[in-house]
Amino acid sequence: MKTKIIEATSNEFNWGKFMICRFTPDEVAVRSEVDGGRSIIRARGWDPDRHFWVLDLQTGEGACFSKGHAGADLNKHKVWVCPLFEPFLAWLYTQDVTDLDALPGLVDLPHAENAMHGYRRKGPECTCSHRFGHFSHCNRKESRT
Repeated sequence: MKTKIIEATSNEFNWGKFMICRFTPDEVAVRSEVDGGRSIIRARGWDPDRHFWVLDLQTGEGACFSKGHAGADLNKHKVWVCPLFEPFLAWLYTQDVTDLDALPGLVDLPHAENAMHGYRRKGPECTCSHRFGHFSHCNRKESRT
């Protein structure tokens, strides 16, 4: 993966550390030995021109995103993030991420709210029925029966 580390600040209070990752042409070219020789990346629906990973280097969590609505995307993925993740993601959505080297190493997000702790969005409630226990995409806690 091609990567870029970007720091973010907010009113000299919060400090975010993020890594942006993009699939390389070599990774996209990897063909499945199980799935009829299709590209493992493209066959999963990932488009290397649209999708990129954002990792919060403070919490160690992140997800794969395509430009959309930062708040809704965080609800979908439910990752544990620092207070600057959502404003950073919103800023990133306004940038050309095809050339990570062109992005700055530091961004100031003066309108981001100050906060002492990170958070995990609850996201939508799961409506599926688990036969074999709790899955990571679901908020429900069920015993393994």
